[in-house]
Amino acid sequence: MKISSILKNMSNRLNLGITCDMHVHLRDGAMCELVTPTVREGGISVAYVMPNLQPPITSLDRVVKYKETLQKLAPKTTFLMSFYLSKELSPELIHEAASKGAIRGVKCYPAGVTTNSSAGVDPNDFTSFYPIFKAMEENGLVLNLHGEKPSVSKGSEDIHVLNAEESFLPALRKLHHDFPSLKIILEHCTTEAAIKTVNELNNNVQTPQDIKVAATITAHHLYLTIDDWAGNPINFCKPVAKLPSDKRALLEAATSGKPWFFFGSDSAPHPIGNKARHIGVCAGVYTQSLALSYVAQIFEQQDALDNLSKFVSEHALQFYEVHKDNLQSLDEAVIFKSEQIVPEAISNGKDISVAPFMAGQKLDWSVEWQCK
Repeated sequence: MKISSILKNMSNRLNLGITCDMHVHLRDGAMCELVTPTVREGGISVAYVMPNLQPPITSLDRVVKYKETLQKLAPKTTFLMSFYLSKELSPELIHEAASKGAIRGVKCYPAGVTTNSSAGVDPNDFTSFYPIFKAMEENGLVLNLHGEKPSVSKGSEDIHVLNAEESFLPALRKLHHDFPSLKIILEHCTTEAAIKTVNELNNNVQTPQDIKVAATITAHHLYLTIDDWAGNPINFCKPVAKLPSDKRALLEAATSGKPWFFFGSDSAPHPIGNKARHIGVCAGVYTQSLALSYVAQIFEQQDALDNLSKFVSEHALQFYEVHKDNLQSLDEAVIFKSEQIVPEAISNGKDISVAPFMAGQKLDWSVEWQCK
């Protein structure tokens, strides 16, 4: 075979290793049964699961049972679990859950900012949770921040969907200052300001082990700006996609190879009826079933496929200290050039249908598993 043909074949296939999506919503009940198997279908081996069920996951018993449910639905996927930050937690519970390996972190939702966040916290004052954060710091757990302030208009304070993330960034800086050894992730970044802040907080990092503040970036935010969701409820999520300059900053960060940026899809399924209604449209974009295909397409467009495995594998494994002996499967995800059309919906054939991101559009990459 000619060298040119060999190089072409190599560029058309890429082994990404043990792949990670560090921000997934798998719901419960029938929706959980539908979407949980699609984690592996989308090319993901390790998934970090959000705890915003109804009621939220705040007990050891519930987190263990939830993981057992997920594992039965997807035996080859490794699920990393989390608690929902609330007054139900205690330092003693954090120590116990960490000692048993039941959780890898705690998710913080400011009250009212997104789906199932009514039991969340006041982002203007985290001090009542400092004993929790101290216990987390001592156990090497991760604080996962939904980095938005709730919308409000009073006095001189005007917070809305476009500045909610930037308004939250001082709270991120203070948390890092007060708990310099606590691992913190600013989830699903959407702004240039957020990217600059995370970069600045890592100015003195010498090795990946030194990183204490990281950020996840979704697939859909690498595609969307405000014009793409204004009038299109399928693309509406929280935090919302922002300006073209913000998208450029996200693209640069995701493809940069910097070890404090990695993939978290924030794939959030809702029944199609709840996404298509005129009032009270649910916030969330579903990308799970084609996760790696969406990301590979963007990285190819940015001429950055060489950094794809860092973004979807290496950086997350390092930050969360995930070791191969703790995985459900050692199978490796391989992306290859093969066109596919995003389906109009995925369904359980009964009462639930979900509209995938970019339904009806073409993707140039597909996924297969190299079994070990």
